[in-house]
Order: sequence, then C-alpha cells, then structure tokens
Amino acid sequence: MNYISVNLYRKMINCAISEGMRRDEFKNDPTPVDSLDNIQAVPADHFFELHERLDIILGPGFAVRVGQQMKIEDYGVLGLSWKTCSWAGEIFDRSERYFKLLSDTYLFKVEKEEELSYVYLLRDGYRRGVELSNEATFSATVVVLQAMTETNISPVKVSFKHSSPENLSSHMKAFKCPVSFDNSYNFIAYFSKDLEIHTAKADASINQFLLERVEEETRGIEISPNKIASEVEDLIRDALPSGIPSIIQLGEHLGMSNRTLTRRLSEHGVTFRDLIRKTQEEVSKDLLKNSARSVAEIAFQTGFSEQSAFNRAFKRWTGQSPLEYRKK
Repeated sequence: MNYISVNLYRKMINCAISEGMRRDEFKNDPTPVDSLDNIQAVPADHFFELHERLDIILGPGFAVRVGQQMKIEDYGVLGLSWKTCSWAGEIFDRSERYFKLLSDTYLFKVEKEEELSYVYLLRDGYRRGVELSNEATFSATVVVLQAMTETNISPVKVSFKHSSPENLSSHMKAFKCPVSFDNSYNFIAYFSKDLEIHTAKADASINQFLLERVEEETRGIEISPNKIASEVEDLIRDALPSGIPSIIQLGEHLGMSNRTLTRRLSEHGVTFRDLIRKTQEEVSKDLLKNSARSVAEIAFQTGFSEQSAFNRAFKRWTGQSPLEYRKK
C-alpha cells in the first residue's frame, strides 16, 4: 500500500479549516481527523481523495495554497536536515535518497544545465488528486527553498502534465513565473546559480547528526545515546550566551520530541539538567582560566542573568568562588 506522511495530511486539513471549513467535516473521511494523533501515515489514495474533495469545495488553487503554508518543520526530521544543507540544491539530493520518510509515491530527478536546473517530479497523475498533490509539492518547494536560504529566490518556469484549472490566480501568486500545462513532464526550473546559494543555517556538525537521524528513521535503527548526549552538550554550549535553552528547543533542533530526547539521555545515564550544569561548569572554568573576561561577563556567557546567582552556582560546583578559582 502506498502511503503519505500524516503530517502532510494534517496540514491539508488545517489549511482547509483556515479557509472556512469545520473540523467535524473531516470526521467521516476514510482516514478520519480524530485518528491522526495515533498514526504516522495515511493510505495514499485517502490523501489524494481529500485533495479532490477540497479542490471542489474550496476552489481551484487550494493545493497550491496548501503548499504555500508548508513549513520545514512539517517534514519532520528530513525537513530539519534540509535546514543545515550547505547549499539550496542539496535539498533535492537528500530528497532523492530519503523522501520515503514522507511518501513512497514521489521520485525526484535533477538535471543541471549551465544556466537552468530542472527538478523533475516523476509521479504520473493517474487520478486528479495526484495532479493536485504535484501542484502542492512544487508550491511547497518554493517556500522551503526561500526559508532555507532566507532569500526570495523563485523559479523561472513550472510545467505540469495535467490540464490547466480555470483560475490560475493562486498559481501566479505562488510561483511568480510562467506556469504551463498539458506538457510532457512535471518540472520546476531554477537558475542554476540560485540553487548554489549557501543556506542560512548551514552547520556541518548538526547537519551530520541530522543525517544520521534520517538514516536512523529510514533503517529503523537508533543513534547511540552517547552521540546524542554529545550533540546536546554542543547545542547547549552554543545557546548559553542567549540563556539556558529548553529541552523542547533542543529536541526540535535534533528532530526529536521532548519525551524521546529525555529517554535517549536517560539511556546514557544523564538528564537534561545534568548536561546543562556540566556544560555551564566547563564553560565557566575555561573562561576563568583562559580569558580576561570579568566574572559578570562570564556569568552572562554561561546563561545566568545575575552574577550573584552564578557565584552561588559556581561555589556549589567547585567549593570555591569564581575569583578564588581564577587566582588558584
């Protein structure tokens, strides 16, 4: 049975509700709205059937409008890994390998020419819902690439194999380029130089960790708790100057729920609070030893809003005040 991630199905329902429909209008669907919290995927034909129904109720362009509302986080750990790609076009390389985390109905292929790069979506529209889903996919591609690069890069042309809807206003607003129908291929084309733009959140370490998370989900294996604890410490260290991060924030960075991250740290024999304290102590000791920063500055750098609170914590950790530690 072909499948689609429940996140994509839920997003479509939420967008329909934002356009005026009621939640109870989805209770009798083949995959009812009340069941979504307990499943990870829906049958592909249920997904396509919902596309068809909403296109009739909410009018042409609804699928494109859904695509415009997609956030990177809606794609789970695969989407989070897109954030840390080195360049924009790398998202398609990654999608070719791992898109089965979202669906087994997609297949991307990229052909790069000197001036233009063509991203082909190899999925035939055997029913209207597939055609609409193809429109949503390309629409989402636009907003995801813009989010990754924090620029307004846009495609130069979009092509669909199916026939044109009567109203193209949503398409024009989303793509801002020529959109043609009744063609031989589904593709979205960008200037090749635009797909070489460096992403805004490129981070080699987090990128490698998230790729391992993607592999973990794809293969049904788990990254070692030791690796996770090390990554959490690195994220805490980076975040401390802006304040102590929450486990929810770090879980989002690592593509895990609060509960899963807590469990995985427990397997390593530590708690999130342990790692916060350990990292604060290590950073403060290093700054006291190897920098000329004042104690007040070091307190701020280790996530404390007041020097007095830092002094008390440091005395609890080491049995010495920060100044006594520095002198020794």
